[in-house]
Formats: sequence, structure tokens, C-alpha cells
Amino acid sequence: MSQTPEILCEVRGAAGMVVLDRPKALNALTLPMVRELARALDAWEKDPAVERVVVTSTSEKAFCAGGDIRTLHDLGKAGRHDEMLAFWGEEYILNARIKSYPKPYVALIDGIVMGGGVGISLHGSHRIAGDRYLFAMPEVGIGFFPDVGATHALPRLAGAAGIYLALTGDRVGAA
Repeated sequence: MSQTPEILCEVRGAAGMVVLDRPKALNALTLPMVRELARALDAWEKDPAVERVVVTSTSEKAFCAGGDIRTLHDLGKAGRHDEMLAFWGEEYILNARIKSYPKPYVALIDGIVMGGGVGISLHGSHRIAGDRYLFAMPEVGIGFFPDVGATHALPRLAGAAGIYLALTGDRVGAA
């Protein structure tokens, strides 16, 4: 069971279920959420009863809009740089962990998926997009490179779509 109310991690049958539950913040990731997901993945990897991981959201608007930039900004203004850097470091380690996870990792993505939401979905072994799917790497629009490992993953998508998204930051919805 989860240690933070913003993310529910529990075993249901043979699935390790992760439910993002910050709908008012479009499920933007916080450090406690990153840590809870990492803790659950570690536990479920060792649990033979857990055959797969399924990640979803309670929000109809968003799977995950990325990192909680407001909280990160507030931490920076308060001089709490260690916490701010811990978020980025642990989030990136989590993305790498998801990429190499030994069990099927299924992200059920519907609504907005940007930034950190891309990290916790794109790197999994399986992704299923819903009718309201809206993907973007908005940091590209302000001159940053695509983060959360997207520079590795996007060029590997079919055709030139991933490269286009990595270079433009445009939004892509369900077809």
C-alpha cells in the first residue's frame, strides 16, 4: 500500500497497480510520488505473485502532465536546492529503472502526457493510448532539450515522428 495519497500502489491479482491521483494538478509528479513508484517497482520485482505492472490515472484530463514545476520553483526560491535536485536525479533513475524493468510494464495513457509523464510511460514495455491522448515535450518550446530520456526514445519511434516531436515540442493527439 502507498505511503502518499497522491499515488496508489497496490497488488490486484497478478498486477502491481499504480494509480496517479492528483487530478487538480494534472497528476504532476512530486518527489514523494517518484519515491513511492520506485519503492513499489523494487518490491514487485522480487514478488513472484506480481506478473506485470499497470500504471493509470484517476484524472479524465491527464495521465501525467510532467514534474510539479510549481513545487520545484518554490523549493528553488526557498533555497531548498538539495530537494529540487533530488527530484530530478531520482526521477531520471526511475525512468531508467522502468526502461530495464524485467516484468511487463503497461502504461494506460489517456489525456495529457508531457515531460515526466512521458518518462513513466514511454520507457515501459507497453503503452496503450486512449481517445483523449495528448503528447508533448513542452520544454523544447522554451529552448531545452527533451528530458526524461526522450532524446533516446523519441528517435526510435516509427518514421520521423519522434524526431519531429523532439525538435519542435508540438503536441500530438489521438488520431
